[in-house]
Amino acid sequence: MNVKPLQDIRTLLEAIAAPMGIEVVDVEFKQGKAPAMTVFIDTPTGVDLDTCEKYHRAIDAPLDELDPTFGAAYTLNVSSPGLDRPLKTERDFARVQGQKVEVKLYAPLMGKKFFEGTLTSFDANAVTLTVTEKGVEQTYKFALTQIAKMNKAIDFS
Repeated sequence: MNVKPLQDIRTLLEAIAAPMGIEVVDVEFKQGKAPAMTVFIDTPTGVDLDTCEKYHRAIDAPLDELDPTFGAAYTLNVSSPGLDRPLKTERDFARVQGQKVEVKLYAPLMGKKFFEGTLTSFDANAVTLTVTEKGVEQTYKFALTQIAKMNKAIDFS
């Protein structure tokens, strides 16, 4: 299935989301037997089913007009990104700065591909974590190109 550029779709979705106090976190297309577009949204107070439904209704007609799949059928889903959502943008990093995060690397660094620590700083190219292991505090700077996935650490205690 052909799909219009995601940036064009995202621009439309963000224009509708902003006045509603909603942030478009990500837009994904799944192709196959049951093609679907999923729009992940967030708000400062979190996302509930009512928020997803309200936003879904708001974007349904404008998306039909934009015709992102050039007439091909697809299912539209609106969802929360979840507690373990990947952190990808500077806005995401700013939201969790000073908090515990998990970083999974593409390739091992000093024999490890997984680090958990406090996000102490970031810029457009890298993040810095303070990691405490066996009572010893160390600082690691990871280029964004090294990171396979980064998300907020979830504490179940």
